[in-house]
Amino acid sequence: MDAPSSLPAPYRIASLRDSLAFRLALLYGLAVVLVMLVVSVIFYVGTVGVLSRGIDEQLTTLSARLVELPDRQGEAALIAEIGRLLNDGLASDTEIYLLARSDGTTLVGNIAPWAWTDTLSGRLSDQAVLRLGRPSTARVLPVKLPDGDVLVVGRDMPDQQDIRRLVARALATSFTIAMVMAIGGALLFHRRINHRLALIRDTTRRIESGQLDWRIPPSRADDEFSRLNLDINRMLDRIQNLMDGVRHISNAIAHDLRTPLARLRARIEQALRSGDAAALPQAAQDTITGIDQLILLFERLLQIAEAESGTRRQSFTAIAADDLVTTIAELYDASAEEKSVTLTVQCDDGATVHGDRALLLAMLVNLVENAFKYAAVDQSCIRLKVRGTEQQVEIIVEDNGPGIPLGDRARVLERFYRGDHSRSLPGNGLGLSLVAAIVDLHGGHLSLEDAEPGLRVRISLPRLPANLSNR
Repeated sequence: MDAPSSLPAPYRIASLRDSLAFRLALLYGLAVVLVMLVVSVIFYVGTVGVLSRGIDEQLTTLSARLVELPDRQGEAALIAEIGRLLNDGLASDTEIYLLARSDGTTLVGNIAPWAWTDTLSGRLSDQAVLRLGRPSTARVLPVKLPDGDVLVVGRDMPDQQDIRRLVARALATSFTIAMVMAIGGALLFHRRINHRLALIRDTTRRIESGQLDWRIPPSRADDEFSRLNLDINRMLDRIQNLMDGVRHISNAIAHDLRTPLARLRARIEQALRSGDAAALPQAAQDTITGIDQLILLFERLLQIAEAESGTRRQSFTAIAADDLVTTIAELYDASAEEKSVTLTVQCDDGATVHGDRALLLAMLVNLVENAFKYAAVDQSCIRLKVRGTEQQVEIIVEDNGPGIPLGDRARVLERFYRGDHSRSLPGNGLGLSLVAAIVDLHGGHLSLEDAEPGLRVRISLPRLPANLSNR
């Protein structure tokens, strides 16, 4: 059946609060954002931090060189060197120098003295200063000289501040975009996943309401959901086949039991009405025989149901196919001799299958009994064969009877179906149905072929590898 044109509202999109897909996607997105944040911090430290450390090293080196001048050449040399640095045209827009007395009198420099404590001596820090009449924030290193004067070496930081602001804006923008993408991706992921899940939920709801032929629409993508959909559809096909089989069995039982039960009732009623005491034992015996046939019918149905349910797979063991066929041949050897039927066996040794011995024997019993039933009247012949290949084990049962017309070969595997040539013979039409169910349980293949003359039943079962058959 085709997919629905539109899904019922409750099955379209689950709420974000209850959506596991949304929460997982959002957590994944936040994890990505967190990683980006860590990388951004590393990037920030690796750019702005490197620049700051470079400036600090330059200021420390320059301050150490200037501090040594008064000891070697006197204060005048220090004043002259600071004046040269202020007028050499190098970094004139950012450099900061100041030499002042302890009372605040400026000897040379380009910033105004500010109130500072001795605790700042020898320490780099960011300070608000007045440079060339303009307030600014500078990186300064004040040092108190032995004579009480104060030497300040620094660098105005407008470029570094611009870089910091630029990097901070870039990181903030990236973080915002990453958050938007994480939330948007989570919403998209939530919608996509819930749409795929909604198809499954809609199908299960329709199956629950009785639309057993409804299936999940196929997808062109070969992803996990597509494979899950195929598995679910195969499961639904299997369930539908089983349900159809149950309905068919119920109808067939109701139809096939009505006649024998009515016949038994009529026979007993006739014996009672006749008043003939001698007829009662025969009527009772006929009734017992009829009841036994009904019991056999139910046993066959139970065997088929058990085989189709797959519960017997737990008892599977390694079984030699030639041993199965030899056992059946020994079981029917006396019957074949009594009925003048030639029973031959041809087996390949070492062909092993994985299965349930009792079921496989029941399968062969049904096939051999059918062969006895339909074999030719004169010169009857039944052949049992086992052939092994690398991957398969073939079990073949042949007779030289009338065979099955090509048009009936598919239908004879249905429960209770009996062809025109077999309606006059005893049976209930369940033998080949049981054989088909057992073959399917063992993962094999059943084919009905023309033996020219007669019927050839070929059963192909998976061969058990030699390393497993010995366990």
